[in-house]
Amino acid sequence: MNDEQLLRYSRHILLPDIGIEGQQKLRDAHALIIGAGGLGSPAAMYLASSGVGTLTLCDGDTVDLTNLQRQIVHHTSSIGMAKVDSARTSLAEINPDVNVIALNERVDQARLLELVGRVDVVLDCSDNFATRYALNQACVQLNKPFVSGAATRFDGQVAVFDMRHPHSPCYHCLYPEQPDALETRCAVMGVFAPLVGIIGSIQAAEALKLLMGIGTLLCNRLLITDLLHMELRTVKLNKDPACLICGTPCT
Repeated sequence: MNDEQLLRYSRHILLPDIGIEGQQKLRDAHALIIGAGGLGSPAAMYLASSGVGTLTLCDGDTVDLTNLQRQIVHHTSSIGMAKVDSARTSLAEINPDVNVIALNERVDQARLLELVGRVDVVLDCSDNFATRYALNQACVQLNKPFVSGAATRFDGQVAVFDMRHPHSPCYHCLYPEQPDALETRCAVMGVFAPLVGIIGSIQAAEALKLLMGIGTLLCNRLLITDLLHMELRTVKLNKDPACLICGTPCT
């Protein structure tokens, strides 16, 4: 790192758990963020400001006026722009040292496998079960760590599924796929603006810790937040041996 980088990241470097070695790990890392909306905004901003070397943002939507109440990486002047292009502009202002790859597309399973295979950590900041299931399957297949977040109304949750470890559950263990499951979208139910900031920031924190190999992660645990009553609790997660995605096949 040069002198400017040492100064930019000095508050990280002062932390004994991080230091120069940990900061260099972030500079060498590549993170994939699926979704540049409510969760993806704070997640991307904190990964960029923290110095993760390469960020791939994937989202096929454009910025709408209704997004601006909570999707803080976008601005009024961004309305009508592709979300990934708007986000890339904002992140360059935060930290021009980070390489941001903006993919304005909706990805299928084959494309997800390609993208997941290139990165060190995946953050699911999407807003639908179909994407989460497809992303989970790709991470299981390629043994990639997967930081999952979700938020609606005043309620949110975060979990880390580290598929590098054989005893880790996957997202499908927690929520087995149900073809007739109903989506709860914020466009219908609403969402409290600070909630997505909190959940997305926790996703960023878990991803940063994972990349540096520090602290205790939300592996085998689900963090549940209720901001209306300001309650947080964790639930233990177990691997489902009969899981159709990560379970042990019968022989």
